[in-house]
Amino acid sequence: MKVYQEKLGIKLWAEADRPREKLLLNGRRHLTDAELIAVLIGSGNKNETAVDLSKRILASCKNDLDALGKLSVKDLSRFRGIGEAKAISIVAALELGRRRKETAGEEAMKITTSMDVYKMLLPVFADLNHEEFWILMLNQAHYVIGKQLVSKGGMAGTVADPKIIFKTALEHNAAYIILVHNHPSGNLKPSAEDLSITKKLVAAGEMLDLYVLDHLIVTNKLFFSFGDEGLI
Repeated sequence: MKVYQEKLGIKLWAEADRPREKLLLNGRRHLTDAELIAVLIGSGNKNETAVDLSKRILASCKNDLDALGKLSVKDLSRFRGIGEAKAISIVAALELGRRRKETAGEEAMKITTSMDVYKMLLPVFADLNHEEFWILMLNQAHYVIGKQLVSKGGMAGTVADPKIIFKTALEHNAAYIILVHNHPSGNLKPSAEDLSITKKLVAAGEMLDLYVLDHLIVTNKLFFSFGDEGLI
């Protein structure tokens, strides 16, 4: 008897795991790059979901959106499951992103103080009624090269997985990372868990030569810096 494993299509995923439904439920910033591209292309091929296909496209560019933005419609159409219409959608979306960045006229931000971090990520945490854990990734010169949501929790807390944190940072070729999470309660005092995870991540970063520069706890008006308080 022939035994085979059928690929589970996106339509059969749990609703919260489908890119479009996930965007509606949680907002666009909670989607990965691959999930956002999957929303654009809509479907994959016989062997891949739209998300898997998007991951393969990103992997071909070493997960570099700038490199992806340089691909032509012809380049994208070489991927099985990407026809001309889907390729055009990707190219158009990335071009809009490029024009938005150009219009804003923003230069890469250099982080020199904890206040720089707070000002940059305050819009991310504004008015949230649950905890989120983010990382800010920097290059050797301390310029920001990316930021990423690591985990999302409830009112009481969220779990920061070291494996996810360092995997993400390594994929971005970061030299340093800064940890940031919010306290919806407004209480800036670090919890025992905050102190423990910070110590664990600092130690892990030293082993990988990927150093944790700081850990901020933020509220809508104030922040607490582990670095400023001598806790890192």
